[in-house]
Amino acid sequence: MHSPSDSELLELATQVGARLQAERLSLVTAESCTGGWIAKMITDVPGCSAWFECGIAAYSYEAKQGLLGVRPDTLLEHGAVSRETVLEMVSGALTHAGATVSVAVTGIAGPSGGTEDKPVGTVWLAWKRRGGYPRAELHHFEGDREAIRRQTVAVALRGILAIPTPG
Repeated sequence: MHSPSDSELLELATQVGARLQAERLSLVTAESCTGGWIAKMITDVPGCSAWFECGIAAYSYEAKQGLLGVRPDTLLEHGAVSRETVLEMVSGALTHAGATVSVAVTGIAGPSGGTEDKPVGTVWLAWKRRGGYPRAELHHFEGDREAIRRQTVAVALRGILAIPTPG
Protein backbone atom coordinates (compact mmCIF):
# COMPACT_ATOMS: atom_id res chain seq x y z
CA MET A 1 0.00 0.00 0.00
CA HIS A 2 1.16 3.49 -0.85
CA SER A 3 2.15 5.79 2.03
CA PRO A 4 -0.19 8.81 1.74
CA SER A 5 1.12 12.38 1.77
CA ASP A 6 -0.04 15.08 4.17
CA SER A 7 -2.22 16.57 1.43
CA GLU A 8 -3.87 13.19 0.75
CA LEU A 9 -4.59 12.73 4.46
CA LEU A 10 -5.98 16.26 4.70
CA GLU A 11 -8.27 15.58 1.72
CA LEU A 12 -9.59 12.44 3.45
CA ALA A 13 -10.11 14.35 6.70
CA THR A 14 -11.96 17.08 4.79
CA GLN A 15 -14.24 14.45 3.25
CA VAL A 16 -14.87 12.96 6.70
CA GLY A 17 -15.82 16.39 8.01
CA ALA A 18 -18.20 17.07 5.14
CA ARG A 19 -19.97 13.76 5.66
CA LEU A 20 -20.21 14.06 9.45
CA GLN A 21 -21.43 17.64 9.26
CA ALA A 22 -24.01 16.80 6.57
CA GLU A 23 -25.39 13.98 8.74
CA ARG A 24 -25.10 16.00 11.98
CA LEU A 25 -22.73 13.45 13.48
CA SER A 26 -19.69 13.95 15.69
CA LEU A 27 -16.44 12.01 15.98
CA VAL A 28 -14.18 10.71 18.73
CA THR A 29 -10.83 9.04 18.02
CA ALA A 30 -9.15 6.40 20.21
CA GLU A 31 -5.55 6.02 19.11
CA SER A 32 -2.62 3.95 20.21
CA CYS A 33 0.04 3.45 17.50
CA THR A 34 -0.90 6.69 15.71
CA GLY A 35 -0.52 8.72 18.92
CA GLY A 36 -3.14 11.32 17.97
CA TRP A 37 -2.29 11.62 14.26
CA ILE A 38 -5.91 10.96 13.21
CA ALA A 39 -7.09 13.72 15.54
CA LYS A 40 -4.33 16.00 14.20
CA MET A 41 -5.54 15.50 10.63
CA ILE A 42 -9.14 16.12 11.72
CA THR A 43 -8.20 19.35 13.51
CA ASP A 44 -6.32 20.55 10.42
CA VAL A 45 -9.76 20.91 8.78
CA PRO A 46 -11.16 24.43 9.37
CA GLY A 47 -14.49 24.32 11.22
CA CYS A 48 -13.90 20.84 12.66
CA SER A 49 -15.26 21.98 16.02
CA ALA A 50 -18.72 21.55 14.50
CA TRP A 51 -18.21 17.78 14.24
CA PHE A 52 -15.11 16.70 16.21
CA GLU A 53 -15.66 15.87 19.86
CA CYS A 54 -12.22 14.74 21.08
CA GLY A 55 -9.23 12.52 20.54
CA ILE A 56 -7.90 10.04 23.08
CA ALA A 57 -4.30 8.87 22.67
CA ALA A 58 -4.10 5.81 24.93
CA TYR A 59 -0.73 4.11 24.54
CA SER A 60 -0.25 2.12 27.74
CA TYR A 61 -2.40 -0.69 29.15
CA GLU A 62 -3.31 1.64 32.03
CA ALA A 63 -4.47 4.39 29.69
CA LYS A 64 -6.51 1.95 27.60
CA GLN A 65 -8.20 0.76 30.79
CA GLY A 66 -8.71 4.15 32.46
CA LEU A 67 -9.60 6.30 29.45
CA LEU A 68 -11.38 3.77 27.22
CA GLY A 69 -12.67 1.09 29.58
CA VAL A 70 -10.66 -1.77 28.09
CA ARG A 71 -10.89 -4.66 30.53
CA PRO A 72 -7.63 -5.84 32.14
CA ASP A 73 -8.57 -9.45 31.26
CA THR A 74 -8.81 -8.52 27.58
CA LEU A 75 -5.32 -7.03 27.58
CA LEU A 76 -3.83 -9.97 29.51
CA GLU A 77 -5.50 -12.62 27.37
CA HIS A 78 -5.27 -11.04 23.90
CA GLY A 79 -2.74 -8.19 24.19
CA ALA A 80 -3.07 -4.56 23.17
CA VAL A 81 -2.85 -5.38 19.46
CA SER A 82 -5.92 -7.55 19.04
CA ARG A 83 -9.44 -7.56 17.66
CA GLU A 84 -10.82 -7.82 21.19
CA THR A 85 -8.90 -4.78 22.43
CA VAL A 86 -9.72 -2.53 19.45
CA LEU A 87 -13.43 -3.40 19.77
CA GLU A 88 -13.38 -2.41 23.45
CA MET A 89 -11.47 0.77 22.54
CA VAL A 90 -13.97 1.86 19.87
CA SER A 91 -16.95 1.20 22.16
CA GLY A 92 -15.25 2.80 25.16
CA ALA A 93 -14.52 5.94 23.15
CA LEU A 94 -18.25 6.38 22.48
CA THR A 95 -19.06 5.72 26.14
CA HIS A 96 -16.53 8.29 27.38
CA ALA A 97 -17.31 11.03 24.83
CA GLY A 98 -20.49 12.60 23.58
CA ALA A 99 -19.77 11.65 19.98
CA THR A 100 -21.95 9.59 17.64
CA VAL A 101 -19.13 7.97 15.63
CA SER A 102 -15.82 6.52 16.82
CA VAL A 103 -12.67 5.13 15.29
CA ALA A 104 -9.99 3.19 17.18
CA VAL A 105 -6.53 1.97 16.19
CA THR A 106 -3.94 -0.21 17.92
CA GLY A 107 -0.88 -1.72 16.32
CA ILE A 108 2.84 -2.20 16.06
CA ALA A 109 4.43 0.62 14.07
CA GLY A 110 8.02 -0.47 14.75
CA PRO A 111 10.84 -0.43 14.31
CA SER A 112 10.77 -2.94 17.19
CA GLY A 113 8.01 -4.59 19.20
CA GLY A 114 6.91 -7.12 16.62
CA THR A 115 6.66 -10.85 17.22
CA GLU A 116 6.22 -13.86 14.94
CA ASP A 117 2.45 -13.76 15.59
CA LYS A 118 2.22 -9.97 15.41
CA PRO A 119 5.00 -8.57 13.21
CA VAL A 120 5.77 -4.88 12.80
CA GLY A 121 3.03 -3.41 10.62
CA THR A 122 0.21 -5.36 12.29
CA VAL A 123 -2.63 -2.90 12.97
CA TRP A 124 -6.20 -3.42 14.15
CA LEU A 125 -8.75 -0.71 13.34
CA ALA A 126 -12.39 -0.44 14.38
CA TRP A 127 -15.31 1.89 13.69
CA LYS A 128 -18.64 2.27 15.42
CA ARG A 129 -21.72 4.42 15.12
CA ARG A 130 -23.72 5.01 18.31
CA GLY A 131 -26.51 2.41 18.47
CA GLY A 132 -24.81 0.20 15.90
CA TYR A 133 -22.38 -2.69 15.90
CA PRO A 134 -18.64 -2.14 15.72
CA ARG A 135 -16.63 -3.27 12.70
CA ALA A 136 -12.98 -4.30 13.02
CA GLU A 137 -10.30 -4.91 10.40
CA LEU A 138 -6.79 -6.32 10.58
CA HIS A 139 -4.13 -4.80 8.33
CA HIS A 140 -0.49 -5.68 7.73
CA PHE A 141 1.21 -2.51 6.54
CA GLU A 142 4.68 -2.31 4.99
CA GLY A 143 7.42 0.24 5.42
CA ASP A 144 9.06 2.16 8.23
CA ARG A 145 7.35 3.55 11.32
CA GLU A 146 6.12 6.69 9.58
CA ALA A 147 4.80 4.79 6.54
CA ILE A 148 2.89 2.34 8.78
CA ARG A 149 1.36 5.19 10.77
CA ARG A 150 0.43 7.18 7.62
CA GLN A 151 -1.26 4.13 6.12
CA THR A 152 -3.12 3.55 9.38
CA VAL A 153 -4.43 7.14 9.43
CA ALA A 154 -5.61 6.83 5.82
CA VAL A 155 -7.44 3.55 6.43
CA ALA A 156 -8.99 4.97 9.63
CA LEU A 157 -10.35 8.00 7.76
CA ARG A 158 -11.60 5.90 4.82
CA GLY A 159 -13.34 3.62 7.30
CA ILE A 160 -15.26 6.56 8.79
CA LEU A 161 -16.45 7.42 5.27
CA ALA A 162 -17.62 3.80 4.83
CA ILE A 163 -19.77 3.72 7.98
CA PRO A 164 -23.27 3.00 6.70
CA THR A 165 -26.08 5.49 7.10
CA PRO A 166 -28.87 3.90 9.18
CA GLY A 167 -32.21 3.22 7.56
